Amino acid sequence: MVFAEDTPQVRDAEATKKQILDAAEAEFARNGLSGARTEAIARGAGVTKAMIYYYFQSKEGLYEAVLQRPAVEMHEGFEQLNLDQFPPEEALKVLVKGAIAYEAAHPHRGMLWFQEANQNQGKYFKQGNWQENFSYLIKILERGMAEGCFRKIDPFLTTLHIIGVCNLYFNAYENIKHTKPDLQLLSPEMIEQHTQAAVNFILAGVRRTED
Repeated sequence: MVFAEDTPQVRDAEATKKQILDAAEAEFARNGLSGARTEAIARGAGVTKAMIYYYFQSKEGLYEAVLQRPAVEMHEGFEQLNLDQFPPEEALKVLVKGAIAYEAAHPHRGMLWFQEANQNQGKYFKQGNWQENFSYLIKILERGMAEGCFRKIDPFLTTLHIIGVCNLYFNAYENIKHTKPDLQLLSPEMIEQHTQAAVNFILAGVRRTED
């Protein structure tokens, strides 16, 4: 028996939608919702404008799908990590490493968030249910405090600080690269150094020290 999701038509549809989403992400990251052009997205995806409207109904519908995709991907990725099986410190290490690897694999996301904040004040961002993704980190911090291995901290503010440590390296890359032009900041070796330094920095900030 062949299930519907295994048919060539469905596979082709999913591949086409991914091509459109990838091209749209790059265009929205450059220009935001107001400045993006569906002609450019169609050209980047190798499809017609009609195909974009067929799958996403409107430019706004496509934009919403672009913003929703990383929220869903990160939620699924965090679920697969099974963070509850680890002690709090190890869970935090695993989450930070996973978050940085995800950022390194998606170079347009930082500018996408900037454009959304600048143009729309988070109107579409809030539809992505990012609270769930924040909650994975918040729960680790709360568990660590309850078990006595993390010092008393504000879990929400500390979550924001940790996100900044992980993300700024990529989100501000086009500026930062000029401060150390001799370094290949996006090379696997440098990203690994960034990952280890971020883990060490974050753990040093949250660990409980002996009184």
